[in-house]
Amino acid sequence: MNKPLSQSETPFTRSRHEAEPHSAVVAIPANMAIEHILQALPEAVYTTDASGLITFYNEAAAELWGVRPELGKSEFCGSWKLYWPDGTPLPHDECPMAMALREKRPVRGLEAFAERPDGRRVLFRAFPTPIFDAEGTLIGAVNMLVDQSDAAVADEAAQRVAAIVESSDDAILAKDLNGTITDWNRGAERLFGYTAEEAIGRSVTMLIPLDRADEEPNILARLRRGEKIDHYETIRRRKDGSLVEISLSVSPIRNRAGQVIGASKIARDITDRRRAEEQQHLLLREMDHRVKNLFALASSVVSLSAKRATTPRELATAVSQRLGALAQAHALTVAQTSQASDRIEQATTLHTLLRTILAPYDRGADATAPHAVVSGPDATISGGSLTSFALLLHEFATNAAKYGALSTDKGCVEIACEEEGDTFVLTWTERDGPPVMQAADGDGFGTTLGRATVRSQLGGEIQRDWKPEGLVIRLSVPRDRLQA
Repeated sequence: MNKPLSQSETPFTRSRHEAEPHSAVVAIPANMAIEHILQALPEAVYTTDASGLITFYNEAAAELWGVRPELGKSEFCGSWKLYWPDGTPLPHDECPMAMALREKRPVRGLEAFAERPDGRRVLFRAFPTPIFDAEGTLIGAVNMLVDQSDAAVADEAAQRVAAIVESSDDAILAKDLNGTITDWNRGAERLFGYTAEEAIGRSVTMLIPLDRADEEPNILARLRRGEKIDHYETIRRRKDGSLVEISLSVSPIRNRAGQVIGASKIARDITDRRRAEEQQHLLLREMDHRVKNLFALASSVVSLSAKRATTPRELATAVSQRLGALAQAHALTVAQTSQASDRIEQATTLHTLLRTILAPYDRGADATAPHAVVSGPDATISGGSLTSFALLLHEFATNAAKYGALSTDKGCVEIACEEEGDTFVLTWTERDGPPVMQAADGDGFGTTLGRATVRSQLGGEIQRDWKPEGLVIRLSVPRDRLQA
């Protein structure tokens, strides 16, 4: 390797043209210490003569290449190996510097990889510029190599982030401080119904219902203060006009100077979560209601049994039998599970379910008339319909035991089953019970549960008629929903 340059030599004084009196390079005074200036540059810089032999390079170039080329022997580029960005090998005599010397013109910004002896590849952009003397004769060239490694890493990271954003199930969008949408991913398309072409450039207020028009100004004001908004639950409007409940997170977007220039929004559809919460609340209310009813049922069973029992043993036996029957009715509504934890749905017939639920109120073998009579065609019930029917019939029986025909010795419930085309009709008629002065259940939980269960789960209708002689309930359900 050649010895280092002396202070009196310029980067070009060792070129083959150093003796030319009119060379543009030689005309530079040596006392300007050009070598020191070039060595101080943070970017890789090197020079060649007209044939491409390297005549100078700075420390930044040596660091980029990982080697120190021989001055006057290494050609065009001091790198160990060169590759095009697609990985194709790039011969040194076809590199950007060779191109600039061959075509006698500057080459700007071509990218290539320089492979170091340690195997590391450095992405760079080349800016070779040919140098001519006063007569226009090519005497060499200077090249600057700009390391693009950090930019490549940043670009790759940006591409990864963009891919994550685009593939996210959540709706992700960006807007400027005027509320104009600037970015819109596929999740936003699925949630709100607008394509990116339809949404970008429009105001984000197109998603906000009229009764929530004040939300966006408040959000923009908080963003301008640099605040982040986490998990804000609200309602937005889709393209078709329908409303959707969402959880919204909003973060400010800042430029390099730290100034807020916009915001990113992540919107998640919480419709299913809301439904699950509502179902959970209903189940909790139902549990509370059932627990209270269990105490009332136990009290009713004991009272009814005590009226006929002549000894404590008879009372204990009757109470035990009736509570056992009540437990059997409950068991019909609980789905079994296999060892693999797969749900196995229960199936039974409507008449069986009715007899099981009404068994706790049976007067016994010595009674002159049954407490409940079931007539008409039977039907198989399975799946969710079994649970729904059991809950409804249990509710009917519970109310009858507390307020109606099953609360007295003489009272009777007649359950008539009928088939009317594609509809199965059950009519629950109470007789000889206490006088019915008003709707005992009113719009309470039992009535609410009945309507929700029949209409939502069974797709049917329920009607109650509080006649003076007793309550009449008419329940109609599509036959195909009995095993749904």
